[in-house]
Amino acid sequence: MKVYLMDLLPYGQHFNEFKAGRFIPYPLGGRHCDPKIAARTYEEHFAVWAEMDALGFDGLGLNEHHTTPHGLMVSPNMMAAAAARATKKLEFLLLGNLLPLHNPLRIAEELAMADCMSQGRILPGFARGVPREYRVYDVPMSESRARFDEALEIILKAWTLDVFSHEGRFWKFKDIAIWPRPLQQPHPPIFIPFTGSKETIELAGKHNFNAVMSAGHAGVTQDIVTYFAMQLAANGHSLKPEQLCLFTDAYVADSVDAALKEYAPFYLYFVQTLWHHGSDQTNETLGKAGYVASSSYDYIKPENQPFAQLDRGKIRQMNLPDVEKRVKDGHLAFGSPKDVADRLIDMAERMGANRVLLNLNLGALPHEMFLEQVRRFGREVLPRLQAHQVKRVPVG
Repeated sequence: MKVYLMDLLPYGQHFNEFKAGRFIPYPLGGRHCDPKIAARTYEEHFAVWAEMDALGFDGLGLNEHHTTPHGLMVSPNMMAAAAARATKKLEFLLLGNLLPLHNPLRIAEELAMADCMSQGRILPGFARGVPREYRVYDVPMSESRARFDEALEIILKAWTLDVFSHEGRFWKFKDIAIWPRPLQQPHPPIFIPFTGSKETIELAGKHNFNAVMSAGHAGVTQDIVTYFAMQLAANGHSLKPEQLCLFTDAYVADSVDAALKEYAPFYLYFVQTLWHHGSDQTNETLGKAGYVASSSYDYIKPENQPFAQLDRGKIRQMNLPDVEKRVKDGHLAFGSPKDVADRLIDMAERMGANRVLLNLNLGALPHEMFLEQVRRFGREVLPRLQAHQVKRVPVG
């Protein structure tokens, strides 16, 4: 298996004053951001990434968020280009550029640059983003899907055609030939994060893209994988384990109890408070805004429907017993090196994924704690995962 670590790059200081209420005001004014702490945060994460490279991790997951301490990575392309100069082997899995919000030609150009600068280590991912970002960029959420589809069309044209023109609803280009071209030809492999909407799965199936999926409810996961396999088959492709990437959480300690004692306070800070900053809309609200269609999950089996969509309200109410139950039920890979490796291999086999993307740093771990966790995982878990190969995708 290939093993990637996700780094949300959270602001390197906790907002303790907001923990009790589990709510960070939005917008969180600039007076709360100390530029020295922000600068230190970037330096510390660059040091961790260099250590990952030395330890033999396959790659680093980067993403895009705006106006929040949840993540200081407003440009994953800039981060990947900078990190490429400080590493030799790490691939950069970008999850991802938020296509509806930006000029797609600029994204195509930046990713081509980064691919050349990294000697072909860019794995571009494209996403739509959370409601907060649409407010920031003043883009109607009802246009999200149409903007995404058109932007993707433009990027693929820019990467694969000698000269291209485009006359669309949102963007117009005439006689464009980008320089440089991506080093990986005809273009770098594209990854799409799946949250379950059938429109996204159908698009990925049409283009034979790769998928990144959270390890959620087993029935929903099975339905998503099966539907993806059907969409690929309808377009003349077959689903391979290399096309699926399992996205989940892990933490290595001497035991499960030790992992919970060390990591649960940070995990809870993330799921109770940090993650929801400016993004507390309900599924009903998203439907009314035109972001999610009422039919987007109609392929999910009736018995799995209640678990198909994210419930931020329920997640925000999580407490330590809920985390303990998630570990016991196998949804979180916390524990000894053997516990973590066993759990991750089992999850990957059940999904049919020969790639894993792991959160080891939810809730802004102190730098030394994050660095030590990466080192321990790299020495005691990584070799076993990389020696394992998932050979088949179980579909219903």
